[in-house]
Amino acid sequence: MKAIAKLAVIGCTLMVSHIVKASDNVVLVTLDGVRWQEVFNGADQKLLANPDFVKQPEQLKQQFWRDDKHARQAQLMPFISNTIAQHGVLIGDRENGSTMSVSNPWYFSYPGYSEILTGSVDEAINSNDKTPNPNKTILERLEQRADYKNKTALFGSWDVFPFIVNTKRSDVYVNAGFMPIEADLFADAPLLNALQKEIPSPWANVRLDSFTYRFAKAYMLAKQPKLLVISLGETDDFAHDGHYDAYLKSAKQSDAFLKDLWQTIQSTPGYKNKTTLIITTDHGRGSHASDWQHHSSKQALANSPQGKRAFPEGIVGSEHIWLGAIGPAIKGNGLIKIKNVKQAQIAATVLSALGQQPHIINPNMAPAIKEILK
Repeated sequence: MKAIAKLAVIGCTLMVSHIVKASDNVVLVTLDGVRWQEVFNGADQKLLANPDFVKQPEQLKQQFWRDDKHARQAQLMPFISNTIAQHGVLIGDRENGSTMSVSNPWYFSYPGYSEILTGSVDEAINSNDKTPNPNKTILERLEQRADYKNKTALFGSWDVFPFIVNTKRSDVYVNAGFMPIEADLFADAPLLNALQKEIPSPWANVRLDSFTYRFAKAYMLAKQPKLLVISLGETDDFAHDGHYDAYLKSAKQSDAFLKDLWQTIQSTPGYKNKTTLIITTDHGRGSHASDWQHHSSKQALANSPQGKRAFPEGIVGSEHIWLGAIGPAIKGNGLIKIKNVKQAQIAATVLSALGQQPHIINPNMAPAIKEILK
């Protein structure tokens, strides 16, 4: 008995030590459907000059192409390729021995976001329909606690997020799709609400990312949530539409939002040096001109005769994802050569970065990515 008690004390000591090193806040940002290929290699030469996907190839090549891979990477996503790579960690460069993939069998958005936010896979979540998630996200699990009450929030460009987070049950603050922001939250709120109505989005269910980011940033400064999720969506929809030029430009703008977000965090009392930033994606995409627009597994396409004919093996590679992180809870090791990290591990990683014990909050979630945590 004494030996067991001694081990328990040691375990508690180690746990407390880890909590002390954790951050007070986490901001989790997702870039919908951004491929690992662009994150680590920059613009794809096979697509850059393809007239099926690019309106002005020479202009786009001048903007994004560099012969050197690292220069090309930095041209597209300088914050990730410089700041995150030098002061944080990256996972997912499959050409350099770092791999990460989804655990769910579907390889598209609702299952991916549910996996990210719950830390587990529910195979019954097999569509993007607006169905309330029966599973509790980490946002909901924390929101139910007194120390996190009104301290969790999600901002998304896609209008399905209220269902993924199940706002009717969870009481988590969600602003997604074309929802306006509270007019009294910040000085420019009425103007941005008006512009969101006046500037047409190319899509019926996804607003432009600028509104999502500006709303989320203003909310962060006004309410100081401990866990904030920001989901940008343009990249996925431009890719589905076959507009590689717009996909690249949106990815570059997303990286600029990340830079501005990190600078804001590091200049705001209560957030400076106390906040961990984690960046990832919900799914990958195909690797070739014939399939880069798409993402879905063989199983997901089984009930689609057209999809099954065109892609009998599904969209190969669309399960491949990536992750970047920076902040007080994160080691500054740059690219980590690690195999088989899973999307389901993100939730526990977020909780661990907050100094929480994931296995107590939800015993069924996948373990944290311990290799990136201090």
